[in-house]
Amino acid sequence: MKHIIICVGRQLGSGGHDIARMLALDFNAKYYDKEILNLAAKESGISEKFFEQNDEQRGIFRSLFHLRATPVPDDNMYQNKFSQENLFKFQSDAILKAADEGSCVFVGRCADYVLRERKDVMSVFISASKRFRIDQVIARHPKMSVPEANKFINQCEAKRAAYYNYYTGKKWGDASSYDLCIDTSVLGLQATERFIADYVRKRFGL
Repeated sequence: MKHIIICVGRQLGSGGHDIARMLALDFNAKYYDKEILNLAAKESGISEKFFEQNDEQRGIFRSLFHLRATPVPDDNMYQNKFSQENLFKFQSDAILKAADEGSCVFVGRCADYVLRERKDVMSVFISASKRFRIDQVIARHPKMSVPEANKFINQCEAKRAAYYNYYTGKKWGDASSYDLCIDTSVLGLQATERFIADYVRKRFGL
């Protein structure tokens, strides 16, 4: 099978993670979601806590000093290492390295932008109706009310959009930013994954 990279952007509650895992199995590719944070930590020598605390959020540098478990010395060179841009660069380097090693499915983290120069990459944005997403969030958090789930989705997506827009110069969720956009609430997760997989096969001549 050809070396292929699939980058998945997703609305919260759209089933993007599940579809990404199915795509990874379909194409015998490695799956990277939060796993990329572990790779970035290993490559940079920085505690994974720093990456987890600021995953897909802007304001990384400010948040570093709220982590009590790992004090950060007051040293300019050390602070530069932990700057927002450098943490993003460490994560981007980990994405590039993983992509070089074999077929991958990346979830979020601006992977489509990081890998934009490669010819073996396709990007997909997975959305769903608000009702569908609210139902998915409540299924995972049964104590949430509908208004609480709606607020949770809006807050998380605002952070996710700000992160993507800031680092890519593109607009999160806008059709022009991706190769394919699809609504899972129309076909369901499995049929949506089959649709995307068929697109990938035709795109790369598999």
